[in-house]
Amino acid sequence: MKLLFISAVDKAEAWREAMLNELPELEFRVWPDEAEPRDDVDYALVWRPPHGLLKTYPNLKAILSLGAGIDGIVCDPELPRHLPIVRLVDHCLTDGMSEYVIYWVLHYHRHMGKYSRMVADGKWSNLPQHDTRLRRVGILGLGELGGNAARKLAALGFDVAGWSRSEKDIQGVTSFTGRDALKLFLARTEILVCLLPLTDKTAGIINAETIAQLPHGAFVINSARGGHVVDAELLAALNSGHLAGATLDVFHNEPPPPDHPFWSHPKVAVTPHMASLTVPHYAAEYIAMNIRRITAGEVPLNVVDLDKGY
Repeated sequence: MKLLFISAVDKAEAWREAMLNELPELEFRVWPDEAEPRDDVDYALVWRPPHGLLKTYPNLKAILSLGAGIDGIVCDPELPRHLPIVRLVDHCLTDGMSEYVIYWVLHYHRHMGKYSRMVADGKWSNLPQHDTRLRRVGILGLGELGGNAARKLAALGFDVAGWSRSEKDIQGVTSFTGRDALKLFLARTEILVCLLPLTDKTAGIINAETIAQLPHGAFVINSARGGHVVDAELLAALNSGHLAGATLDVFHNEPPPPDHPFWSHPKVAVTPHMASLTVPHYAAEYIAMNIRRITAGEVPLNVVDLDKGY
């Protein structure tokens, strides 16, 4: 059983150790140093592989993603579409994203940015404290990541709603479905969190039109993909005062250019795509489980629907 590891950012040796711990019989190869031979590779474990590369491995049984997002795979115009593409779903990744979202929701809810600026100026004063039951949080995307974050925010007492392609039944979370309901969802949302997959239909969804439908003084948290945001239109809303702040973990180009306004904008918090990081030790259990399923002739879990893009 042979697996080819393709990633310019992940540490191959950590993944080798984790995968061999789960599958001792596995032959773990690292691209590009061990790219050959190509006709005996069974699995590709990848993060943003070069376009056209995967099609050169004729006997692949599956493409396994190193992260929850698969936009860096499905954007390949020469992608072998007959192969199953398997998303990474593991508790560490899911819980890490919820931790990030909860942190920033609480940051805005409890005015932590304002308090930090006040004490830096030597000011000692209190700001109004709001009831979580009256704080309206909206999650764009109620899949594995968004659904978990919504559930945990609701458990903390927030008034949580979610918008998704299909209706979801999550305790304590109001579900909005489809484009027609998006306007209603945005109008009731004071803190907007984007956890959508990036597809042709969701690209640029945080734009001047949708931002204008949020209440004055709303906040935006984007930890999905940079392509969800129209940068210039988000900046315009921040500069006009319609938005009170934004937290951005993902960008069109990572890192953003040194002169990008996000770096120094007083209302923007930038984090370096760290909202939830894949931990090889935990993720390898899930990946190995799916390899075993395929070997046994079973369908792997969490196969991407290419028509939907996620």
